[in-house]
Amino acid sequence: MSHLKALQAKVMTNKIAKGFNTTDIPLEFMLLTEEVAEAFEAWRKKKPDIGEELADIMIYLMGLAEILGLDLDAEVAAKMAINEKRTYVRKNGVLLKEEG
Repeated sequence: MSHLKALQAKVMTNKIAKGFNTTDIPLEFMLLTEEVAEAFEAWRKKKPDIGEELADIMIYLMGLAEILGLDLDAEVAAKMAINEKRTYVRKNGVLLKEEG
């Protein structure tokens, strides 16, 4: 089991133990979005808890992946392989993915 997959399981164990949501997927997406907003605010206001807020994002993301039955480690590795093969071109000052 990968380290990230083990963390996903640990996040889920904690969610269950604390009585947090483990079934309402739209709610989890909204809670994740809220954590992103909190991290942005911490960064914007130069608060010292930016690391903690980023950790919250990761925890919610891992929990959502676990609820959905996904191996986030494998998904990230696969997506990075795709991204490595992509090429981009700048048009009118905007970086665009080249369609191939």
